[in-house]
Order: sequence, then structure tokens, then C-alpha cells
Amino acid sequence: MSTHIEARRQRAQRALHTNHIVLIGAGSHIPVPGGMDRIYPFKPHPDHYWLTGHRTPGAVLAFDPQDGWRDFTPDLTEDDHVWEGLTEREGEPISGLTPWLKEREGRPVAVLGVGGGPLDGIESDADASESFTELLLDARRAKDEAEVELMKRACAATAAGFERARAFAAPGVTERAIQIELEAECYHHGGQSMGYDAIVGTGTNAAVLHFAPGSREVKEGDFVLIDAGCEIDGYTADVTRTFVVGNPTQQQTELHGIVREALEYGNSQCKPGKEWRELHLECAAIMAKGLVSLGILRGDPQGLVEQDVHALFFPHGLGHLVGLGVRDGSGYLPGRQRSDRFGLAFLRMDLPLRTGYITTVEPGLYFIEPLLNDPARRERFADSINWDEVDRWLHIGGVRLEDNLLVTEDEPMNLTDQISHAL
Repeated sequence: MSTHIEARRQRAQRALHTNHIVLIGAGSHIPVPGGMDRIYPFKPHPDHYWLTGHRTPGAVLAFDPQDGWRDFTPDLTEDDHVWEGLTEREGEPISGLTPWLKEREGRPVAVLGVGGGPLDGIESDADASESFTELLLDARRAKDEAEVELMKRACAATAAGFERARAFAAPGVTERAIQIELEAECYHHGGQSMGYDAIVGTGTNAAVLHFAPGSREVKEGDFVLIDAGCEIDGYTADVTRTFVVGNPTQQQTELHGIVREALEYGNSQCKPGKEWRELHLECAAIMAKGLVSLGILRGDPQGLVEQDVHALFFPHGLGHLVGLGVRDGSGYLPGRQRSDRFGLAFLRMDLPLRTGYITTVEPGLYFIEPLLNDPARRERFADSINWDEVDRWLHIGGVRLEDNLLVTEDEPMNLTDQISHAL
């Protein structure tokens, strides 16, 4: 067992601080609907992977505070040898899990990770399972040295992909072709997979938050928005850049500049103790001020944010934690509730930043026709929004910029600064 895995188990044990038996399921293969003897690529539950370092379907990590951790994995079968070429597995045969539990009969059990499979039929303490899941999630938020190194490698591979995509993007190429070039370059630089489905939107498609790249061809003067991240050993980058093919217009330059100002401020504030909700609102106010300067909004920027006017142009949260999965460790601290305010409802997390967290910072401004052409909203915000000016911008699409920041005891470390922010 590596020293990193051993240290994580010690951290988890301190966090759980329990007399319960704890079982953490990795999960099982998921078949593709319709049969055909196909399965989706397996990704273990992050709690299990973080504490074992292996990706074994059907595995269970067991913890007894009286005698420590036991790593149970499925027994190898002849099919495993024939079809997968497997010769050994980490851990001990899962056939030993039942007698191990039998020896501890009568003690309370909590089930974490993915239930089912080998954990079917095991009675568990639902309240403890929920509580321990939150405690372990919190324990995983701060990344250790090995995790930071993997994130740096994932960001470096992602940087190579973005550099290739920017060089490749030209009039006549499609969004899908840009995606292919980016992903291929990521793989050439050590990437094992993509952390999520890449977003490539050109022209007005850049205003669609999670646009799936298609057959639209890039035109001279288009915005190109790319949101993608390479994954290595389960750890993924999450980066967005927006640039122009050809010479940017004044409108494009001004909009990009406002978002970049918010990005740079947000990056600079990723320090221990900074409340994420507070930072989200501060960056929203910077962008609201920019929209006032363009004549799109009317009024005091802070007041506009309090009225959620900005959210018509910035309808998502400022970012989220990232690492072992694209939103690793995000969420709300116990006792904090998701707001029903339009300007806050989409926050991915509500917590103070801590040393070791890796977070995205991703401000954006978009001209989304379904939001901005809605008659009810036009009437509601008639005093705050210059709708005639908005109509002049509807063709432009949108801008999002996103970096990955490691929170340290000193200044934030930008893991994606090597990827050009230029327009």
C-alpha cells in the first residue's frame, strides 16, 4: 500500500470517528441498454478509489475501528483470464467478506459509496451512512501531494489540447472537428480519457452553457468557446477559453475584457477562509459593472446583483471544486441550503475555501435568446435593462473563461495559467 493511501485511510478514520462497521462499495459494471454484450467504461465511486487506488468493479473496502481496513475484491474467474487477460487483483477475495461480517454480527453497519452487488441485503444504519458520506466527502476535499501532481499532469495535457484547438480553429472547420483535434492532442500528451463531454460552441452556440459540438462551421469573426478537461488516473482538469477566429470586434473585445477582469479577481481571491458564495457575488458585481459601462444595464452594480438582474447574463455559479471527477467534493456544508434566488440557485457549492482545495473559477457573460426574449422578463426588468441595446448583442454568443486554482497557505496557484487567455 502506498504511503498516500495509508495517509488517506488515517485521515478518513479520524473524520469518521466511529464504532460502526463501515463498508464502501466501488460499484459495478453498467451494461449498455439493449444488450450486445457491452458495458460502459467503469469508474469506481470516488470514496472507494481515494482509499484504495484501484478500479475494480464489485470491490468493497471494509473498516472496523477495532482492527482497521480490509480491501475485498471479486475473485478472478476463468472469463477474467480469457476475455480481459487479468492474472491478479489487488486486495483479498470478496468471498471473505461474508465471514468477516459474520464475526461482527450485531454491530451497527454504515454503507457508503455504491450499494448493491456484494452489499445487497446488508442492513445498515441509514442516518450514519448519510452522515459518514458527508464526513468522508469533506475529508477528501483537500488534495494531497499525489493528487496535486496528477492534477498538474491533467492540466498540462489539457493545455496541449487547447493550444492545438486554437491553432486549428479556422473558417470552414466544424465544432466537432475542433473537439477531435483537442482531444487527440490531450491523448498524445498523456491523457487517458476526457473528464467530461467537451463543449465547443461557435457563434451564437457559444451562448449555450453545455453545448454539444456539432456540424456548424466556424465563420470569420466567430467567438469559439471551448470547455474541456483531460483526465489522468481519475483526476480531471476543467478549463474554458473563448477566443475569436479572425479579428475581434469592439463588442467582442469589451465583453471578453469584462469576463477576464472577473476571472482575474476571482483567481486572486482563492485563499483559505474565503466564502465561495461571497466570491460568486463579488465577481457578479464586477460583470454587472461592466454591463453598465456598455449601456446594457442601468443602475448601481451592487443593487443590480441584489435584484438578480445580472443572472440573465450570468446564469450559473462561479465554479466548483475539481479533482477526482469534474465536481469532486463540491456541495453545501451541513446547515446551508440552496437558495431559490435566480442569481444564487445554480451555485455548485457553498463553503469556505481551505488549503489544499482545487477549485474552478469560471465567470461568463452570455446573450441567451430564450432568457432575453422572454416577454415577462422584459417587462419585469424594464427599468434595469436597456432592451434596445441588448438586441444589438443577441448575435454575439457568449464568453466564459475558466481556470483551476489550488488554494495554498500563501497565494493561489493557477494550474491552468499556461493556457492562453487571449482573445
